[in-house]
Amino acid sequence: MTIHLLYTPQEVEQARQQAAPYDSIWANTAQPEKPASALEQVMLAQDKIYVVLAVVLIIWLGLMVFLFRTDRKIDALERTVEACIPEERDEL
Repeated sequence: MTIHLLYTPQEVEQARQQAAPYDSIWANTAQPEKPASALEQVMLAQDKIYVVLAVVLIIWLGLMVFLFRTDRKIDALERTVEACIPEERDEL
């Protein structure tokens, strides 16, 4: 089995010499800034973004509590059903 190189060692060395780190290329250039939209200005200026985040957090916590309670109720129902089924049915 023969391994063929895609690039010669000279080509690899030449590419390494020409390459520069990503951060050194972009370090001194001006970053374009997009102006904030009207909604962003209102939310950030009056700290309403934190209210939105709090509401979303409350919704997620409510969903988690709902799922946890539903899981516990289903477990209790499964145990009740298993207790009500006679043992003879398990052998069939």
